[in-house]
Amino acid sequence: MDNAIEVKGLRKIFAGPKGAKTEVLRGVDFNVRKGEIFALLGSNGAGKTTTINILSTLLKSDEGTATVNGFDLASQPEKVRRTISLTGQFAAVDEILTGRENIILIAKLRNIPKPAQLADSMLERFGLIGAANKAAGTYSGGMKRRLDIAMSLAGEPAVIFLDEPTTGLDPEGRLEVWKTVKELADGGTTILLTTQYLEEAEQLAGRIAILHDGKIIANGTLEELKKLFPATKVEYIEKQPTLEEIFLAIIGKKENK
Repeated sequence: MDNAIEVKGLRKIFAGPKGAKTEVLRGVDFNVRKGEIFALLGSNGAGKTTTINILSTLLKSDEGTATVNGFDLASQPEKVRRTISLTGQFAAVDEILTGRENIILIAKLRNIPKPAQLADSMLERFGLIGAANKAAGTYSGGMKRRLDIAMSLAGEPAVIFLDEPTTGLDPEGRLEVWKTVKELADGGTTILLTTQYLEEAEQLAGRIAILHDGKIIANGTLEELKKLFPATKVEYIEKQPTLEEIFLAIIGKKENK
C-alpha cells in the first residue's frame, strides 16, 4: 500500500532563554498509509504538536526529510498545503457567524465554486443542518468540533491532521468526534491524529506510534504493541493488557535504560 506520509530523521531544536536549547524532536521516523487512521500517542511535551506543525508546513525542521502526498516538505510546501487540512487543539470557528456562514467563508477563501451548496452538503453530512443558521457560539463542544472538521474538509483534502481533536470535550462530544473521524477514514481520507488519550488511540487508530522524549519508541498495530508487553497475567481469567498498560510499560522500559 502506498504511503501518504513518509517521515525520516526529523529533528527540531528550539532556542530558550540565555542561549539554552531544547531538542524537541530527536530523529523521528514513521509512515502513514493512504486511507488509514494513524495515531501519534504521547504525553504532554513529547513533541506531537511540533511534528504536526512541521508536516503541515507551519514549522521548518532542522534536520530530516518528509513527504506528504508525494510532495517534498522542504522544496514543495505550497503543493503540500493544497492537499492537506489541519485541525488544531481548539475549534477554530467564528462564534459570531452561523455554522453555514463559517463554511461558506472558508469555501470562498479557497476559491471553491458554489460555496453555499457546499456548506449545506457539509452541514448535512456532519449532522448540523438543524443548527445551520444558529451562531456557532451557541453550539456544544462536540458540535463546534464537528463544524471545525467540516470546515477543514472544504476542498476535499487527501490528508487531515487532527491535533488533540477531543481536548476539552465531554464524553458525549468525544464520541461524536470519534464517529466523524471513522466516517472520514471509511471514505478514503488519510488521518494523522495526535492524542494523549490512550482510549482514543485504541478506538480509532489502525496503527499507533508512541512518541516519547522526542523519539518514536514503538510503532505498530495494537496487536503488535501487545507483544511488547510482558506475558499475559492469569488471575481467574486470562487478562489481555490494555493500551494504557502497554504504554506505561514501554515508557518505563525506556526510562530505566
